[in-house]
Amino acid sequence: MKEKSKEANVHTTGKVFGIVANLVIVHTDGPVSQNEICLIRLGDTLLMAEVIKVSGKQAYVQVFESTRGLRPGAGVEFMGHMLEVTLGPGLLSKNFDGLQNDLDKMTGVFLKKGEYTPAIDEEREWEFTPLVKEGDTVQAGDWLGEVKENWLKHRIMVPFVLGGETFRVKNIAGKGTYKSRDVIATIGNDGKNDHDVTMVQRWPVKVPIKAYYHKPRPFRILETGVRAIDILNPITEGGTGFIPGPFGCGKTVLQHALSKQAEADLVIMAACGERANEVVEIFKEFPELEDSRTGRKLYERTIIVANTSNMPVAAREASVYTAMTLAEYYRAMGLKVLLLADSTSRWAQALREMSNRMEELPGPDAYPMDLSAIISAFYARAGYVQLNNGETGSITFIGTVSPAGGNLKEPVTEATKKAARCFYALSQSRADSKRYPAIDPIDSYSKYLEYDEVHEYMAEHISEDWYDKVIKARDYLISGREAMEQINILGDDGVPVNYHVSFWKSEVIDFVILQQDAFDRIDQLTPIPRQRYMLNKVLDICKAEFEFPSFEEVAVYFKKVINLLKQMNYSEFESEEFKKYEKELDEVLTESVLT
Repeated sequence: MKEKSKEANVHTTGKVFGIVANLVIVHTDGPVSQNEICLIRLGDTLLMAEVIKVSGKQAYVQVFESTRGLRPGAGVEFMGHMLEVTLGPGLLSKNFDGLQNDLDKMTGVFLKKGEYTPAIDEEREWEFTPLVKEGDTVQAGDWLGEVKENWLKHRIMVPFVLGGETFRVKNIAGKGTYKSRDVIATIGNDGKNDHDVTMVQRWPVKVPIKAYYHKPRPFRILETGVRAIDILNPITEGGTGFIPGPFGCGKTVLQHALSKQAEADLVIMAACGERANEVVEIFKEFPELEDSRTGRKLYERTIIVANTSNMPVAAREASVYTAMTLAEYYRAMGLKVLLLADSTSRWAQALREMSNRMEELPGPDAYPMDLSAIISAFYARAGYVQLNNGETGSITFIGTVSPAGGNLKEPVTEATKKAARCFYALSQSRADSKRYPAIDPIDSYSKYLEYDEVHEYMAEHISEDWYDKVIKARDYLISGREAMEQINILGDDGVPVNYHVSFWKSEVIDFVILQQDAFDRIDQLTPIPRQRYMLNKVLDICKAEFEFPSFEEVAVYFKKVINLLKQMNYSEFESEEFKKYEKELDEVLTESVLT
């Protein structure tokens, strides 16, 4: 990397030398930097691009637009900064592309070359309330005031670029109405240059915002309302997980469920190169989704960053970083942010495509050799943090992976396994048998269950023996799968009756705990107290000893038990209807239980 000129407003220029699809080689007349943004002139249109490699006087840049019509000799101007996002009030309920263009402000049905729209409406006025007073000491990331964005408190912070120094508030605006570009505070440092602070700041997307916090170890379970996750493979607040699975296994529905139900203040959806029809579903359905926790529209606390798979690879690659930077910004406000990425396979494919065009040494399946390091570095930006003022914030990141043919041994899945702490493998066989969510209970795992802090949290907030019960439920599922394999090999009458009992006990856990109706008003969201009650009920059944004269009666009996338990799932918790089905269940259980 070359050292950039220190002269203000003096930009390096260059000429296009070679074009390989979205990879453009530029001959420069001065110094340029890795990841620097440049503008390529195509007639009257300016195409935005990013430097991805510097070799002597040649800069290799990836263009965020189609390069059709571009010719060698076109002029290029390097801007002296990295790809940045605009941070400030007015981001919620917006649809952005990977460059943070407001898609709702685009003209026409199709995106036009060189059309860039502002992310924030600078003419909108906000009701500002100061949180500091003159003379207070502040540093990067500290809250100077707040405005109301939808129903969330949007904190106005000391710009992150001022990290490493301590400042004194010289003046602060009083409570009132201001535009986002109005100066709301002036801060200084012992007679040095003063800094005027507005409600808006900019930050490079590929540089983590981390100058204002430290990361303690995560221990709080994030309640998602999805039983297959919360019970068997919980994710912590600020944790990381990913959902691999073949097409049609329910990744999108599961993401919708997590968006609606997870214990989060803010949801950011990064459609980083998914198919166009799936992105359209997000745009169409998210504004209509009801927020199960607040009763308002989910869209009021949602940001969507979308780039479809037919967009240039550079735009797909940028979208994940844009979404993560927005999440880091809101985390700095002390909010719980849920970041969902669909699908990181498209992001990895974009990396592969650009790596191949640069003729780099390929790794497995032609992906970049450093794919694992890139994915790990990105997942590391999530986390639970403690801010300078003692408040906490978090980014819980769950990505989806779309392995070709459902092959969970392909490079993107394997690389993501090394980075993410939770692995929610979607099973084709479960999806084919309509067992949704199709999370395989045996192949999936949560490494957070290995943390002593998580055990302590579960013992204090759920029940003292909760961890033991989770392990016991998994053991019953494993025993049931083993029994099923023996039955399939030897036939129903070729194994003892107790094999059938073991199998059907695992089916009770499967149908009542693992399977969930995302379209039922009650069953779609299961709070932890109800999960605890139902798991205890199911484990009591699994622990019981049953006596059956033949295997034919086992299935009939347990189907009756499962039906009553499912009716309890569809009933309001502890309602009269719920208690009625529970009473019927207790009567049925006495028929074949050995006392």
